[in-house]
Amino acid sequence: MRIRVISGTFGGRVIDAPQGFTTHPMSERMRNALFNKLGNLEGKTVLDPFAGSGAISLEAISRGAEHVTAIEKDRIAQKVIAKNMATLGVKGQMKLIAAFAATWSNNNPDVQFDVIICDPPYNDLQLSTIGKLTRHLKKDGLMVLSHPGREPAPTVNGVVVVDTKRYGNAALAIYHKA
Repeated sequence: MRIRVISGTFGGRVIDAPQGFTTHPMSERMRNALFNKLGNLEGKTVLDPFAGSGAISLEAISRGAEHVTAIEKDRIAQKVIAKNMATLGVKGQMKLIAAFAATWSNNNPDVQFDVIICDPPYNDLQLSTIGKLTRHLKKDGLMVLSHPGREPAPTVNGVVVVDTKRYGNAALAIYHKA
């Protein structure tokens, strides 16, 4: 499977995505809407705790993020992300961590980011992990959660929903940390 980086430095470039059902890459339409809502990422640090193909991480770098940390537990997906990083030459701007997001969070409680973009598997949103991840959000930071569109935005401790938008069977919830 192939995915296109939508805009920015790498706009139009094509990257790989893992085969099968271990990941579900966010649709191009949704990714574009997400990054348009986030606006300018110049100088921002981003956490992608359910990295999958790395498309969200790479889109963030393409749109100016200073540094992205991508966390992925699946070995096949990790190899695809590493290949995509090499293809686009972003190893200095992006760090790939082979771990479960919750384990990484427990081992790195003080690391903080300007933006956290959560795109967990829809069959297991891992809301307890997402709740933990809010501690990694800087004051006035934004966290985005991609979730099934038929459900309301989940309540997450430590952050407040500031926007929601449906895209067919999927939805985005944007949270703010005061």
